[in-house]
Amino acid sequence: MKIQPSLRITLAGVLLLFLNACATNVPSGQGPLVGTWTNSLGTVWTVKPDGTFDVVGGKRHIWGNYTIAADTVTVQETGGNTAKGCHGPGVYKFSRTGDNMLSFTLVSDTCKERKKNVLLAWHKK
Repeated sequence: MKIQPSLRITLAGVLLLFLNACATNVPSGQGPLVGTWTNSLGTVWTVKPDGTFDVVGGKRHIWGNYTIAADTVTVQETGGNTAKGCHGPGVYKFSRTGDNMLSFTLVSDTCKERKKNVLLAWHKK
């Protein structure tokens, strides 16, 4: 069976469109930290898919931004009741020890209050 040259060009164009769509399609879904988490101090940390977070202790207490690179998260508070020495970023390695468990190890952070909270075990709410 012989295919017309114009049909071959059209099929090649369609194939290129599909390949381009696959290459530029950003995977959807939740990041590894997205969700609402709580620790043994009763701190509630809501990590949003847009790169922001809220910390609630009865009411919205602290908020800010986060970035993830591989298994490392950098958190930066941008507002709220920020403790002394907590205006810089905190950098932590994280691991998910199950669907509902999250733990962190310190990379660098000068904020004692944040370290006290973040380094505890976290459970998904």
